[in-house]
Amino acid sequence: MNPEFRHEQQRADLVMGVIAKEIARLKAETARRKDEVVNIRRHFWDEVKVNTDTFDDYLETIIGLRQEAQALSVSEGSHRHASRRLSTLQRMKESPYFGRIDFAEDDESIPEPFYIGISSLTDADGEEFLVYDWRAPVSSVYYDCQPGPAEYGTPGGTVRGTLEGKWQYLIRNGILESMFDTSLTIGDEVLQEVLGKRTDKQMHNIVATIQQDQNRIIRHDRGRLLIVHGAAGSGKTSAALQRIAYLLYKYREHMNADQIILFSPNTMFSSYVSNVLPELGEENMQQVTFQEYLEHRLGHEFQVETSYGQLETVLSDADTASKRSRVESIRFKSSVQFIEAIKSYSRSLASSGMRFRELTFRGRPIVTAEQMAEQFYGQDPELRLHSRLEKLKDWLLGEFKILQKDEWKKQWVQDEIEILSEDAYLKAHRYLAGKRGFTREAVADYEMEPQALAKLVVHMKLKPLRKLVRTYQFVDFGALYGQLFDDPSKIGQWTQGEMPGEWGDICRMTAAMLEDARLSHEDATPFLFLKELIMGFQSNNTIRHVVIDEAQDYTPFQFEFLKHLFPVAKMTVLGDFNQAIYAHADGRTDFSMLAGLYGPDQTELVNLTRSYRSTRPIIEFTRKLIPQGETIIPFDRDGERPSLEQVSDFKELHSRIGRRVHDLQRQGHQSIAVICQSAEEALYAYGSLSAIDGLKLIKNGTGEYEQGVVVIPSYLSKGIEFDAVIIYNASREVYGGESVRRLFYTACTRAMHALHLYSVGEPSPFLEDAVRGGTLQV
Repeated sequence: MNPEFRHEQQRADLVMGVIAKEIARLKAETARRKDEVVNIRRHFWDEVKVNTDTFDDYLETIIGLRQEAQALSVSEGSHRHASRRLSTLQRMKESPYFGRIDFAEDDESIPEPFYIGISSLTDADGEEFLVYDWRAPVSSVYYDCQPGPAEYGTPGGTVRGTLEGKWQYLIRNGILESMFDTSLTIGDEVLQEVLGKRTDKQMHNIVATIQQDQNRIIRHDRGRLLIVHGAAGSGKTSAALQRIAYLLYKYREHMNADQIILFSPNTMFSSYVSNVLPELGEENMQQVTFQEYLEHRLGHEFQVETSYGQLETVLSDADTASKRSRVESIRFKSSVQFIEAIKSYSRSLASSGMRFRELTFRGRPIVTAEQMAEQFYGQDPELRLHSRLEKLKDWLLGEFKILQKDEWKKQWVQDEIEILSEDAYLKAHRYLAGKRGFTREAVADYEMEPQALAKLVVHMKLKPLRKLVRTYQFVDFGALYGQLFDDPSKIGQWTQGEMPGEWGDICRMTAAMLEDARLSHEDATPFLFLKELIMGFQSNNTIRHVVIDEAQDYTPFQFEFLKHLFPVAKMTVLGDFNQAIYAHADGRTDFSMLAGLYGPDQTELVNLTRSYRSTRPIIEFTRKLIPQGETIIPFDRDGERPSLEQVSDFKELHSRIGRRVHDLQRQGHQSIAVICQSAEEALYAYGSLSAIDGLKLIKNGTGEYEQGVVVIPSYLSKGIEFDAVIIYNASREVYGGESVRRLFYTACTRAMHALHLYSVGEPSPFLEDAVRGGTLQV
């Protein structure tokens, strides 16, 4: 062992000793804090004297409750903080740091070593940093700079100096296995080792292998919108998650994880990435899918089609007039033109067109839709729509009070009183006694008046109507949205652009679905947007940052909606238009549609062209599948060329796939995906391959990504990677049309180490270039 290596091992031993002592201390502290929390909870009410006899007694009770609650909150916070720190240190025990820079400031002649790891660590006195957090300002030099003049920004200004050297370490369980000086951002040795590993059921942090272009994303802090357009496997999602960790570190005094929200493509993906932030000692941000949000807002009124349901319809249907109309409907209702049409239509409602639902009581109308419209349009025309609706709501509640005065004397009320159960009668008695000021002890002294009981009965019968009015259910939003499609010629009032040739069919199709209380996926966001324009947006001002993954699958309409929903948030958008699989993105190659979202001064675009996920032979093959694929740069990791086998029928297909899976398992591959085009094909493949031991079917709604052998539709595999991928049927029949080229590319790019394609009959035409170019074994 050379002296330098021995010195570095001694230093690693020193750091491991500090970590061990800190872990022991924190274990004791977390146990003590846990006991403290349990004790406060157990004896919470013993410490508070509840007395409400006088105002002073009541005030003393409130103060006591607040003090106990505050003590509990402090103890819970301390326990949570200590637990998180303990978890981070236990991970550092495996590898305390992964890098070092030797940096000399301009006024210093001797360089100072800075060791970099997943979190900061000081000596026992807290005076000297043994390890710097990868997010600390000085750590940016490690990721961004070559030896020579270097600088980094701090809250106090820019620090300039010279980077004398940069080192990388491979440490396992405290043992230094290798160290090397490098002038690259991250040496290929470390990256090769990480990328060469088998997959796990969850994504992990990449702080030891962050590349310079990824670091630019992570530390970006200008403007409102950061767009990351990157090739499959370029590390977009990983960089975005490290970015969240960086923001939580940099703004830890002003931002917490609850103020960041990640829009994931599906719930399985949410599970897949859920481990990254906890690995770095941070709490997970909120995660949601856009579909979940739509269901939350609209699910009680309509059956809302999912994005995958929409895609399945487009994939499964034959090329018919009805399918062509559906595709045009998706494209138009996702467009900026339709956004402007909805805005124009909502403005026109200020003068006419509002639709209301008649309110009935005991089977008879009490306020008609016409009366509501008359009341609505009789108000000051300068008032906004939601202000007028507020006034209409108050008027309706006033009408109920008038109705109540008339109803209590009627015979039906007496009939209701006579059939009241004893329990209902006693509840009414207690309620009215309380209204009259009787204490609990004196309730028995209250003599209930028949008139008071009759009025209470009417009041309770009107309760559902009052709730309906307070939640604005008297507005017929379905009819309001439907007016856009009542007459195909009417759309000209709200938009001057050219309409799809199938507009008449689109109108009839939309009207039929609304009549059936159903919303197609392309209608859900416009419907909700119109509702918000009328009611006033239910904006969320607490969210400070929004991250959108697989953003190429979002429509301009959805981006516009999210901008209004989170008006104070910054946004990080990640996507790859080579993986844009939905009909609305047909023909798009970039995020130019977002140029006007916040304006050019507030928008920055980062392109990631290097792909790290797959071996070089796999990337050289997959980039042949798409136009301009040559711009994708493979990371130099060797492996076998992808293969294509043509079979005559499905019986032979299933036999060969079964043998291939066995071979892949023998080679040590832990996650193997049989990727099918659609859910229908996946279900058939799953049934036909049931002889494969432990085979799992992944479908929409699957909550957690599992390892092993899975059958999965192509669109659900997005964002996930597998050791080996088998394309179930890469035939012309399945992947023959241009509309599925990107879907095919997406499926093939899921493979890390091995990719095998099968074709029942003639292969897809997308494979011709790969076969000619020799990047595909046939």
